[in-house]
Amino acid sequence: MMKLVVSLVVFSLCSFSALAKNDIEAGRAKSASCVACHGAQGKVSVPMYPNLAGQNAMYLEQSLKAYKKGERTGGQAGVMQAYVTPLTDDDISDLAAYYASLKP
Repeated sequence: MMKLVVSLVVFSLCSFSALAKNDIEAGRAKSASCVACHGAQGKVSVPMYPNLAGQNAMYLEQSLKAYKKGERTGGQAGVMQAYVTPLTDDDISDLAAYYASLKP
C-alpha cells in the first residue's frame, strides 16, 4: 500500500511539472519582445519577417533552440540569437505554445 501511495505522489509531481511547460498564457506574457518584428498576434506588417501565428509548436520550439545554439545562420539569425539567448527551455516552450495557439 505504501508503494502505491509513493508511486501516486511521484506520478502526480511528474505530471504537474509537465504542465509547467507549454503554458499559452505565460507565452503571451513573454512575447512582448517578439512583437516588434513578428507583430501583434504573430502577424507581421513587414514581409521580411515570418508570421508566427498558427505555426506548429514543435517547429517553433526547435527553431528557437537552434537560434539559441547558433545553429541557424543567415538573414536575421544574429538578431534572433540575441533575443533567445536569455530564454530558458520553459520560456521557449511557452512562446511556441502561445504562437501555435493563434489563428493564422
